[in-house]
This record gives sequence, C-alpha cells and structure tokens, in this order.
Amino acid sequence: MPGLLSAMEGFCVIGIVIAVGYVAARMQIGGSSAQMVLNRFSFFISSPCLMFAILSKEKIFAIFHSSIIVAFFSAMLVGLVFLILNRLVFHMKAADATIGALNSLYLNSNNIGLPIATYILGNPALVAPILVMQQAIFTPVALTVLDVTTKGEVSMKRILSQPLHQPLLIGSLGGIIVSAITAKTGYFIIPDFIFDPINMIGQSAVPMILMAFGMSLHGTKPMQNKSDVPATVTVAVLKNVIMPVIAFLLSYYVMGFRGATLYACVVLAALPTGQNVYNYAARYNVGLTFARDGILLSTLTSPIFIAIVAALLS
Repeated sequence: MPGLLSAMEGFCVIGIVIAVGYVAARMQIGGSSAQMVLNRFSFFISSPCLMFAILSKEKIFAIFHSSIIVAFFSAMLVGLVFLILNRLVFHMKAADATIGALNSLYLNSNNIGLPIATYILGNPALVAPILVMQQAIFTPVALTVLDVTTKGEVSMKRILSQPLHQPLLIGSLGGIIVSAITAKTGYFIIPDFIFDPINMIGQSAVPMILMAFGMSLHGTKPMQNKSDVPATVTVAVLKNVIMPVIAFLLSYYVMGFRGATLYACVVLAALPTGQNVYNYAARYNVGLTFARDGILLSTLTSPIFIAIVAALLS
C-alpha cells in the first residue's frame, strides 16, 4: 500500500528530527533556553515566511478548496460533543469546559500539521485554510468565552484584534493576497531577489518546529492530576478518533470527495491538538494541566491513527 508506506516514511523523517531535539535537550545543547529560542524564531519568523512562500505560489482557487467545509463542521461537532459530555459527566466550570472543547477541536496545523502535510500528503499548503479558519474564527470565539467566564467582561477591541497578532495568519494572508494579484495580473509580482530569501528562511521552519517539540518532551511527567484523567482521555479520543470519522462521513457522503481529497481531509482531521490551547489556558490561568496533558496524549497517539487512516484509505 503506497499510501501507508508513504505515511510510515513520513513519520520516520518526522520522528528522527524530533528525536534529535530530545537528545539535544537531554545533553543540554544550546542551554535551557534553546527550546524557547527555536519556538519563538519559528513562530515569529520562519513559519510565516514558509506560509507566505507556499501560498503566494499556489493558485488562489486551490487555497480555498471546498474541503474547508469538512474541517469546519467536523471541528464544530466534536467540540459540541465534548460540551454535552461535560454537562452530563464531567461537570467542569465554563472556562475549563472551553479549554476542553478546544482540546477536542483545535488542530495542530503548525508544529505537526506542516510536517505531515509536507512529508505525508506532499502539499504543505493544505494546512493553510485550517490555520486561517482557526485563527480567524475559533480563537476570537474562545477568547470571548474565556474573557466572560474568568473576568466577567469582554474587551472587544482585544478580541477582534487577536488575529492580527498571529504571525502565521499574517504570513498566510500575505501569501493569499499575492496569489490573488498573480491570478488577476497573470504574472508573479514578487521579484526573485526578494522571494528567494523569504523562501530560504521559510525552509528552516519545519526542522526547527520538530526539534523544539522534541525538546519539550524531555522531563515531561503527564497525567499527574488523576481527577482530570477521564476528561483528558475523552478529548484525545474525540480529537484522534471521532473527528477523523466525522471528517470521513462528511467528505464521502456529503461532499462526495474521493481519492486524494478524501485522504487529505481525514488525515488532517487526525492531527493532534494544537499547542495554542495551552497558551490560551495559561493566559487565563484555567485548565493548565488539563490542556497540557490533552495536547501531549493527543500528540503521542495521533501517529497511530494517521497510520490506520493511511492503511484504510490510501
């Protein structure tokens, strides 16, 4: 099965780079701040450059493919399922439940999504619509709820401006604008001496992201808060099992996708929870261990389910 073999080779590439980061942290290469430096550089510089370079060369109609409908509704449905389960079983407060819903629906389109889209699906631009959707829709809504539930007030100016503080979103939107201008004018408007250094910097994003993630695994002690274990396992199951199943049903029976498009929709739905969720939890000081453990468990188990998807659909 070529698709399964491709997925395994992709995970091998990703795993080796992650292992290099783990060994570097264990040997204290780069010092205690190495992970932070890699994360910040990739977040603020190389990843936005990568998304700009990729999307500016993509055809504008290929960027906003109808598969974004599958990503949106599959995410919304698993988030709703968690909120229902919380009401019936977990009985978390509203702020913690919001973190749980985000743990269930928020895709890691950067740290893991970019490498998987690059090495398994062969097209890193596939994560761009998901990134735009999450930063422009899910993040403002989540921050609004967290503002209301933790502070009792809403700073609309801060919430509405939140997407403008996301370098990845800015880089993606810049690339989309250039792609639209190119489609309109018939030629690429960025000269090579400007585009080439942007592209060169962008190529450093994936290895830095993976090594930083490997560093973050060193010294981790998950699942220490036993009271959160049932909810943590639930969000991992919703994210890695239920969401891909919903994505398959929507793709196959509603949208009529087949072949590579169907495969990409389900693989991307099986991505682990994005690390942004922990950032939001830390910002409002709610559900910190719950967010961290959910992200870690989802990240560790995601390759297994993506491999299953590859075996079944490729």
